Amino acid sequence: MLFDTHAHLDDHAFDADRRELIASLPGRGIGLLMNPGCSFESSRNAIALAEEYDFIYAAVGSHPDVAYEVDDALIAEYRELCKHPKVKAIGEIGLDYHYEDIPRDIQKHAFRLQMALAAELDLPVIVHEREAHEDGLKIVDEFPTVKGVFHCYSGSLEMAKELVRRGWYIGFTGVLTFKNARKALEVAAGIPTDRIVIETDCPYMAPVPFRGKRNDPSLVCHMADKLAQLLGISPEETRRITMENGKRLYRL
Repeated sequence: MLFDTHAHLDDHAFDADRRELIASLPGRGIGLLMNPGCSFESSRNAIALAEEYDFIYAAVGSHPDVAYEVDDALIAEYRELCKHPKVKAIGEIGLDYHYEDIPRDIQKHAFRLQMALAAELDLPVIVHEREAHEDGLKIVDEFPTVKGVFHCYSGSLEMAKELVRRGWYIGFTGVLTFKNARKALEVAAGIPTDRIVIETDCPYMAPVPFRGKRNDPSLVCHMADKLAQLLGISPEETRRITMENGKRLYRL
């Protein structure tokens, strides 16, 4: 069985067939699934899904794209949501400097507030970090007790090794299957296997041969198979390793 460690099943892309899709997942090899929030609204929706399905868990947090919503009042709301037994992490949180829609200072403030909440509650975090490697690591350094995963990892092998040394996990998406995936493949091959988790980040990042189409958790098998090929181990062993890693990450 597979653990999709990062899927957005609350996304509007699944409005037409969400229940049918989720009901089909165990029969398609999905044993566990983490649905992170991207905003206060989506965090509550993630919890609602986790309440309904035994194999789905939730995380709560605000993505850097909505960093402006994060203040002390929202942190208090997230603190209450974290009392729910199916909430296992703070996320997804972090920094995204690609479009610069949200000023960097606002993003960093939101990131710090949510990292502080994770430290307070002793929860792992799900970090979204895009083109903000230096600032991302600097803020992580400010919270040495907080660990988690850098999801959809896009940094260097050197940075990944440093994160692993500090006790973090590295998340790999369908990018592993892309023709231009040299960096992701280098990182996956260069870090310990006990720090690798796989994810769809659906409805985005669909793997080859589904690139450009709506992604869904059943397609995480393509990441597992690519990893098996890269690491020279069996697909069954890759599934076992990544399942164990995901359970350890989220303390399941």
